Order: sequence, then C-alpha cells, then structure tokens
Amino acid sequence: MKKRSDNTPPREVTSNQRGIHPNLASTVTKHLHHLFKKPYAQHNVDAFNSANAWLDGRGRPLILDSFCGTGESSRQIARQYPDSLVIGVDKSAARLQRHQIDQHEDLENYLLVRADVDDFWRLAVDANWQLQRHFLLYPNPWPKSAQLQYRVHGSAVFPALIKLGGNITLRSNWKLYVDEFAAALSMTGNTAKATAYHPAATITAFERKYHLAGQPLWDCSCTITSSI
Repeated sequence: MKKRSDNTPPREVTSNQRGIHPNLASTVTKHLHHLFKKPYAQHNVDAFNSANAWLDGRGRPLILDSFCGTGESSRQIARQYPDSLVIGVDKSAARLQRHQIDQHEDLENYLLVRADVDDFWRLAVDANWQLQRHFLLYPNPWPKSAQLQYRVHGSAVFPALIKLGGNITLRSNWKLYVDEFAAALSMTGNTAKATAYHPAATITAFERKYHLAGQPLWDCSCTITSSI
C-alpha cells in the first residue's frame, strides 16, 4: 500500500479476492521445487557484500528487518535486542534517506542497506546466514487476486525466506495476507497462524497510521523448525 501524501486516514485494504488464493498451494509447491535462477543485480551484490563485511568478526545473533522503509523499525528492534545485530533492508533510497537518528542514543548494532530482497535473501542463503529473527513489517499486500506472485509467500524468493530460518514475524492490516502467509509456512512443515495484534508501542509509520486510524492489525509469528 502506498503512503498517502495528505493527513486523511489510510484506506483499508480492498480486494476482489474473498479467501485464500485458490492457486496458493500450487504456487508455493512450484517455488519449493524449482530453483529461482534470476541473475543478481550488481548493486544488490555490492550492498550485500557491504553488509557481510559489517558483520564480519562480530559473532552476534543476526536479525533481518526486511522492507524496513525509513529504518524506524530497525532502530527500535536494535534497541529491543541490544545483544544482536540488526540489518534493515529496503529498495528505496528515498525512504532510507528519511531515517532519523536519535542524537541522545548511540546504537551501534544496526545497519541500513539499500537492496531488493529478491536478491538480498538469496545472497544471504548463499553466504550461509542463519537468522535469530526476521521481521517483515507491512509489506505491500498486492491485494488484487491476479497479484499473488508479488506477495512474499507467492513469490519465487519464498524458499530463501524459509532457508534463512529464525523466528519470523510478519504484520499487516490485511488479515487475508497474513492468513495466506501462515498457510504458506504450514506448507513447508512449520506451524503458523494469524492472530490479532495490539501494539503497546508502534515501531513503523504504517503501523502507527493504521493503529491510530482504528484499523485492525494482524500478526504471524513462526519459528522455523523445518527447512527445505
């Protein structure tokens, strides 16, 4: 969902899809059994190499914050897990340039990277990264029925998400998206379900906007115990 430029309440997600996509199972199965061979873009390789160099020798648990936007969530997660290293990834330079550093707090355990997760996740798998946690907070829901392949769980990069392991947390203001994500995780042998999420404190601009507008928020948390 795109951000709104004015101060009007955000629209709730609307879709011509009424239940879990009928092609979800066949799509997930296809991606689990066929290697995603899209060539890596060089700028994504460079970004990954910089992130990998930042990690080198630190020997601390790793948390990935995918679709991090302005990096507000990455900073909050770094504060919540001070003994871990946090890497926030977003494809938009404009969003990352709006990151606000707290001048009264020196957090050295997080890094923001401009890259597309389609490449970044696969490069991380190639480098044998194993995550402690993986946050996917309010990715674009692509709500039209014809857009399943653009959703995280309907994309060819979904197997890389599973291989990175850890405790996965996905949140959205569209329950069907979270239901589908949980169903896709279950197809990989992992236990997951959508639950209502009531934030005590919001950690992304989207989360704050939806919450203040009174929209229900949904969460899927799953510890990956069965890889592929």
